[in-house]
Amino acid sequence: MSLFELRLQELHTQLLDKKVSVTELVDQSYKRIAEVDGKVKAFLKLDEENARRSAKTLDEQIAAGESRGILFGLPAGIKDNIVTEGVTTTCASKFLSNYTPVYDATVMRKLKEAQALPVGKLNMDEFAMGGSNENSAFHATRNPWDLDRVPGGSSGGSAASVAAGEVYFSLGSDTGGSIRQPAAYCGVVGLKPTYGLVSRFGLVAFASSLDQIGPLTKNVEDSAYVLQSIAGHDPQDSTSANVEIPDYVSALTGDVKGLRIAVPKEYLGAGVDPQVKEKIQDALRVLEGLGAVVEEVSLPHSEYAVAAYYLLASSEASSNLARYDGVRYGIRTDNANNLLEMYHMSRSEGFGPEVKRRIMLGTYALSSGYYDAYYLKAQKVRTLIKQDFDQVFANYDVVIGPTAPTTAFRLGEQVGDPLTMYLNDILTIPVNLAGIPAISVPCGLASGLPVGLQIIGKALDESTVLRVAHAFEQNTDFHKQRPQL
Repeated sequence: MSLFELRLQELHTQLLDKKVSVTELVDQSYKRIAEVDGKVKAFLKLDEENARRSAKTLDEQIAAGESRGILFGLPAGIKDNIVTEGVTTTCASKFLSNYTPVYDATVMRKLKEAQALPVGKLNMDEFAMGGSNENSAFHATRNPWDLDRVPGGSSGGSAASVAAGEVYFSLGSDTGGSIRQPAAYCGVVGLKPTYGLVSRFGLVAFASSLDQIGPLTKNVEDSAYVLQSIAGHDPQDSTSANVEIPDYVSALTGDVKGLRIAVPKEYLGAGVDPQVKEKIQDALRVLEGLGAVVEEVSLPHSEYAVAAYYLLASSEASSNLARYDGVRYGIRTDNANNLLEMYHMSRSEGFGPEVKRRIMLGTYALSSGYYDAYYLKAQKVRTLIKQDFDQVFANYDVVIGPTAPTTAFRLGEQVGDPLTMYLNDILTIPVNLAGIPAISVPCGLASGLPVGLQIIGKALDESTVLRVAHAFEQNTDFHKQRPQL
């Protein structure tokens, strides 16, 4: 059995028993990257010198008998919008192609305290704006299950790197489904935590009221371990939730007897591929067989989620991206004759078409005369969507449906049709608008491509979300299926 097939707990035991060294794990990771990343293109930058130096130090700690946490010595990939000290952080944009941060994001500090080993920065849609990874300024990442298809986005590199066996886990960010949708497309587990549970300090902002960092892993137990390491209050993030962090791993009991599951009729309606719908229904039958109660409900304002999201997210992006002006950091045009030309030309040359599209949309929605008609109305719809979830959660423990309406589409198939591309997030967006947690777990294959089961929970109730996902996983083998690269 390949070391990559082992759970994080099993790898940790092998390290402590000296059956494998940290150096060997890092060697295996870089060897695998060398073998397959020319095809998958998940990475933008490798940090090999630092990783190998750290691996040697950690091996010395093991030799000295110092006990460590579960993530100790494990190679990990980091989405390239998470600030990493001394390592170029580009957000897959030409604008930040020369930006090397002088500090770490809080999640990076926490990973380093857990002594995980970041091996490199992962590709993404530029500034996290996209659902296919084709909006990267550098190259498109490919789906390890079918190299002619997209891995999803914006955390496509994060999902593809785990699916391809290049790292043991990765971090991504989720603004409207950007962890869960690529997890579904690539057949891995992707967790979007409750808004505020994981610090956003050092996450390059796209839409500040929606962005959330989370893990992508091979299985649910690994996801619980990574979340345990990165969750917690951070005084450097004003939106960070000051709550006690439970033991997520202890919640993985496998018991869902009597648990009440709501299935929104809107999530299995028109637009959902029949094969995807079939896999979701099969998954629900598995959970029913374990003693859970499954009932149909309605989330009536779901149909307005995409429109509300793209107004709100684009408005916040317009504000957040105003800082990229060619003055303080990032690229600066060489061709400007005055200050206004420098602003205009630096932004024109630095930003890609999707980023420009969203800045234009957001600026329009926030402009005088249109604010009430668009931005304010979208905020009111957001409140209605949250109220829909609140009403359902008064009687149910989790909400379940597909993560995405279809399996991964072909590269180039939707790149010229932004509206169709936006609709791929129709089932994930409501979760971000409501600020609640959700996880995507593999639930089978449709025409040889992975399908994701989305499990949505109450705010700060990651324990129940993980418990349901783990119970399903323990009674199926879908999470063990791997692409043949």
